[in-house]
Amino acid sequence: MKVAVYRKEHFNAAHRLHNPNWSDEKNQEIFGKCNNPNFHGHNYELIVKLVGPVDPETGYVFDMKVLSDLIKVNILNRFDHKNLNLDTHEFRNLNPTAENIAVVIWNILRTEIDTKYDLTIRLYETERNFVEYDGN
Repeated sequence: MKVAVYRKEHFNAAHRLHNPNWSDEKNQEIFGKCNNPNFHGHNYELIVKLVGPVDPETGYVFDMKVLSDLIKVNILNRFDHKNLNLDTHEFRNLNPTAENIAVVIWNILRTEIDTKYDLTIRLYETERNFVEYDGN
């Protein structure tokens, strides 16, 4: 029997979507206001989903306090109230799109969470725009 558990977190971050191999005109055409040289910010909603067996002794799939602490230490402390382009090594040479942010978060957490659990990251950049990544 496998059950899914979810932890929702929130962080604020600024970024600029920009491809240095393109002209300013092409960056503006593709990324629009997200290419603002002075950056812009989002209030990200992060949902971490784990799927695994229910432990017969605890009744837990995964201790949610442990999951909360893992997210705080490895994700929130790293990205919250940061300029992703300037303040984080993960995005120095990687365009910080929602897609890339979700993949980076998955890769970070995957090293911290036993592979017996399926891991999925859902990241809301806005209320209507979100991405999901499960390692595939």
